[in-house]
Amino acid sequence: MLTFVVRRLLLAVPVLLGVVFVVMLTVDLLPGDAVTLMLGEHATKDAVAKLRDHLGLDKPFLVRYLDYVGRLARGDLGRSIQQNRPVAAELADAWPATLELTLAALLLAAAAGVAAGVVSAVWPNSLFDGLARVGSLFGLSMPVFWTGLVLIVVFALWLPWLPVGGSGSASHLVLPAVTLALPSIAMVARMTRSSVLDVLHEDYVRTARAKGVAERLVVAKHALRNAAIPILTLLGLQAGQLMGGAVLTETVFAWPGLGRLMVKAIFARDYVLLQGAVLVFALAFVVINLVVDLAYGALDPRIARQG
Repeated sequence: MLTFVVRRLLLAVPVLLGVVFVVMLTVDLLPGDAVTLMLGEHATKDAVAKLRDHLGLDKPFLVRYLDYVGRLARGDLGRSIQQNRPVAAELADAWPATLELTLAALLLAAAAGVAAGVVSAVWPNSLFDGLARVGSLFGLSMPVFWTGLVLIVVFALWLPWLPVGGSGSASHLVLPAVTLALPSIAMVARMTRSSVLDVLHEDYVRTARAKGVAERLVVAKHALRNAAIPILTLLGLQAGQLMGGAVLTETVFAWPGLGRLMVKAIFARDYVLLQGAVLVFALAFVVINLVVDLAYGALDPRIARQG
């Protein structure tokens, strides 16, 4: 298992280097100038040149890339151009809020999606199954920002039960977590229904029923466990997508997380902060994939030996 983990971690290094390269290249190709935004349109050419030299923006792209990678190796993410603070400090302030929102949405997606999928598989073509499939289609079709605005209108304006946005209490987490989780609930429910329905027709399930095993044990111990790998794969992918979706959700609900910080960095052309934020997202993806791979090994030790 240790070799399995080490191999996965080593494979993450070129992925992170590639992410840094793509982000730096993309920011470099964007129109506009960070130095001009910082100093204003009426700044003198001398002041612009001095600041550009101070930030290292006058160097060729590959030189700046190698310099940044070298600083990353020393744990230095640079300083935010807009805030003039270490990027690591900016990310440390924003990351816990994004992690809280993502975990809440993921737990909600796993609990509601798996439960709805199992019930639909046990009673296919029932009223619940039909309603669940319609609900899944609705959840997959609605954009996150539109769903968030609808929930704000209904539960914060018409029915003033929950706050419009911000953070500070559990009630502030409800609307953004539900908004972020709805598409994932739909996908997990559909995957769970399909996987469990396939397993319920296997010979070993019919044998367990013939032996008189209680139906709930047949579903939980035999069907759901053997259908767990595709469901777990989807949950791992959804964890990454939830982080990406947090950018829009945090903006709609003024949630003080990493996604909102990235939006501010984009508008301010704070490329150093943007690179650090994207790198954290990429690292989170790598860690999630590693956790999913380890979960595979726990469910089926043959996967870990083959990895």
